[in-house]
Amino acid sequence: MSSTAAKPAGAGAGTKTLNSLGRRPPPSSVSSNPLPPEHLASLIDRCSSSLRHILQIHAVAVRSGHHLHPIVNLKLQRSYSSHGRPDLSLSIFRFTPDPNVFLWSSIIHSHAVHGLHHTALLLFSQMLSSPSAPLPNAFTFSSALKASPLNLGRALHAISLKRSFDSDTYVATALLDMYARGADVAAARKLFELMPTRSIVSFTAMVTCYAKTGDIDLARQLFEEMPDKDCVCWNTMIDGYTQQGRPDEALLLFRRMLRSGMMPDEVTVLSVLAVAAQLGSLEFGKWVHSYSANNRIPLTMRLRTALIDMYCKCGSLEDARMLFDEMPHRDVVAWNSLIAGHAMHGQSRQALSFFSEMLKAGIQPTDITFIGVLNACSHGGLVEEGKSFFSSMEKDHGIEPKVEHYGCFVDLLGRAGLVEEAYEVMSGIARPDPVLWSSLLAACSLHKRMELGEKIAELLITNGLANSGTFVLLSKMYAAERKWEEVARLRRKMKEIGVEKEPGCTSIEVDRKVHEFVVGDLSHPKSKEIYAMLEEIDGLLEAHGYVPQTEVVLHDLEEAEKRRALAVHSERLAIAFGLISTRPGTTIRIVKNLRVCGDCHAATKLISKITGRKIVVRDRNRFHHFENGCCSCGDFW
Repeated sequence: MSSTAAKPAGAGAGTKTLNSLGRRPPPSSVSSNPLPPEHLASLIDRCSSSLRHILQIHAVAVRSGHHLHPIVNLKLQRSYSSHGRPDLSLSIFRFTPDPNVFLWSSIIHSHAVHGLHHTALLLFSQMLSSPSAPLPNAFTFSSALKASPLNLGRALHAISLKRSFDSDTYVATALLDMYARGADVAAARKLFELMPTRSIVSFTAMVTCYAKTGDIDLARQLFEEMPDKDCVCWNTMIDGYTQQGRPDEALLLFRRMLRSGMMPDEVTVLSVLAVAAQLGSLEFGKWVHSYSANNRIPLTMRLRTALIDMYCKCGSLEDARMLFDEMPHRDVVAWNSLIAGHAMHGQSRQALSFFSEMLKAGIQPTDITFIGVLNACSHGGLVEEGKSFFSSMEKDHGIEPKVEHYGCFVDLLGRAGLVEEAYEVMSGIARPDPVLWSSLLAACSLHKRMELGEKIAELLITNGLANSGTFVLLSKMYAAERKWEEVARLRRKMKEIGVEKEPGCTSIEVDRKVHEFVVGDLSHPKSKEIYAMLEEIDGLLEAHGYVPQTEVVLHDLEEAEKRRALAVHSERLAIAFGLISTRPGTTIRIVKNLRVCGDCHAATKLISKITGRKIVVRDRNRFHHFENGCCSCGDFW
């Protein structure tokens, strides 16, 4: 491989900087007389925290002719890399005649740690193929492994065995990390068990491997066995729980991390903001925001975007918008968060307005952008706009629709009652996803299209694609038609194939503590007061003309029993607890793991009017803002 082939686009810019360095005046702290290379190397170490100082010392090195001295050269390379300028490191390397193995290893490592894997591997390939280049050492191999995908990593493993580098601690750890990144658990575990000594890095790599492949409990077991824990391994476990949808355990681990005296970093904050978003815990999310500011964790673009996403998912669009407006630069990820956030809250026109602003700002949309845009159309019933955006994806922006986009489009048509048109769209997809069929089945249930709903449910059940939601939706359709024998048949079928209905659960945060309720819950310490408040609410609802929607009850019960069953839904229990636990006028925020039922939706509208409270409900699909007897969704959800 030629030298030219491995030269990245940024090398030219770096060369220009290098050529101009000789014309800069030396720093005032350095004598105009030539300094020996040992002094220059020492100066680089002492001034490494400032890129400006490194550039000045580099200029002095060029003037004195010591910029090609192996020690000075190596230290300059590493300093530029540590300041995020691998392009400058590469410029130095390209002008170095006959670089030694340390310089080769350093430049490969510099690109690998900055995620420039393609360039790192090109340099490594050039080193192996060039007759004038030195043979790679263990550090070279460990650096190349950081950039290697699984297939290439296996080949490097074979070469390292041939050259007896596998016994080197750094190479062994890099191999373990490579297999962990590639999710090859068996190979990673075998390497880990053969290690004579295990560093904190090797432990963390193995924990990462288990967490990444979904075996979070085994990851936790290994985490507890670690003799020492740094911030990276704490972050790995917290993020593992978050990715597996176990935010409560992630939160407990974060609190334990703080008690241990370990200082969180930006990665920790990003993970716990995701925890706050999953829990819908606005108070905790605000605390994390305040904590990061008080502990001087830099407010990077990634962190700002994560905060915007958290505030949107915790129900505070005002905080999200304030952060967005304060951003000095906005990338497409930040715009996506704002668009998706407003779509989730039913502010469809505002979401589409932001999309227009984004295009005017010259930001190119991504596939994620269009998921937010199509969701905005779906939640707002904007059928024609949705059709236009779906068509423009590929035509105007070169983005081929994925299953998620088809899901949003089918949901848009289905919610609007165009179930036959949605079915035609589904029929035109080569391999329709079961999630799409489930979305269409939900639309059939909503609009009482029994015949098509049965057809879709039968397709899912026959092909082994049915989940608990399939049976629940079909049961709702039969219950609405009072076909109780069919409801019972479905219940038996669920038992036969081992499908269990996901239990409804609603949470509410009061004084930084999250309280969870299930239907008919009696486990809360304040159950007596909660049920007393429920009884009071029921009386007020009846006085305001509320009529329970008993048709949503999926059991053949007497009317009075159905009314009692509806009165103790988890949403109603959480709202009652909020009423007795917060000051009058305080907004009540609850999170439901399933779609809020029609009866609870109607009741909550009246409760907001009777109590004068704003009630914000986040269910599986979206946010509902109840205020003075109305809901932000306009009864379209």
